[in-house]
Amino acid sequence: MTHDIHALIEAAWTDRARLQDAATQEAIRSVIDHLDRGQLRVAEPTAEGEAWQVNDWIKKAVILYFPLQQMQTLEVGPFEFHDKMKLKTNYAQQQVRVVPPAVARYGSYLAPGVIMMPSYVNIGAYVGEGTMVDTWATVGSCAQVGRHVHLSGGVGLGGVLEPVQAAPVIVEDGAFIGSRCILVEGCHVGKEAVLGAGVTITGSTRIIDVSGAEPKEYRGYVPPRSVVIPGTLPKQFPAGEYHVPCALIIGQRKPSTDLKTSLNDALREHDVAV
Repeated sequence: MTHDIHALIEAAWTDRARLQDAATQEAIRSVIDHLDRGQLRVAEPTAEGEAWQVNDWIKKAVILYFPLQQMQTLEVGPFEFHDKMKLKTNYAQQQVRVVPPAVARYGSYLAPGVIMMPSYVNIGAYVGEGTMVDTWATVGSCAQVGRHVHLSGGVGLGGVLEPVQAAPVIVEDGAFIGSRCILVEGCHVGKEAVLGAGVTITGSTRIIDVSGAEPKEYRGYVPPRSVVIPGTLPKQFPAGEYHVPCALIIGQRKPSTDLKTSLNDALREHDVAV
């Protein structure tokens, strides 16, 4: 993406009157097209691969795209939609399997080998090669999902558009996210981690490694290959002591589960009832 397009986006962000300019509109639409093709990403790993950078100017382009669009009615077979955004098309050409009535918005990227069961992927999201987006899972705006990830039924990856500098939800390669997990507020799941059913993680959730002699705590980050289950912690309130949610790291994924697609297999190796 050229420096000129970047500059046009930044100028329109500070002065919305520039949205009337043809060059600005073309620049914004170009960014969305590049997102749709996977040629740009809202966030991406750095060259070292150990950290992620947020391309906030691309998030600005996504936000600025909305006022350019007009409401329209879309008819897809027996389904009707009324919205500002186009839907993705040409799935066969992109080697993506989409099971009715799954929906992905234009401006999201689905790599070859992705399978979408009846589910939803929002604009700005990136879903890597071979990933399964299972039934009623949602991939929110700008969420970043790696290669060969399994998002089980009902998983919710939150969308993050504003503030533009905020990190989106990131799920790295090979992770297995259990049924009804909720990951929001820019939380980051490392490579090949396994999250048990019902784990909820926000940017401030306490994630406690209890697999060793002493607990080790993280906030909003699950280290690679961790096996995680829901937990609770006692907390004192004016009305008394109550338990609040946390997440517990109970061990590391073993080589024997690396080639298994069952979350149950990984959890049973750590004597967790499933």
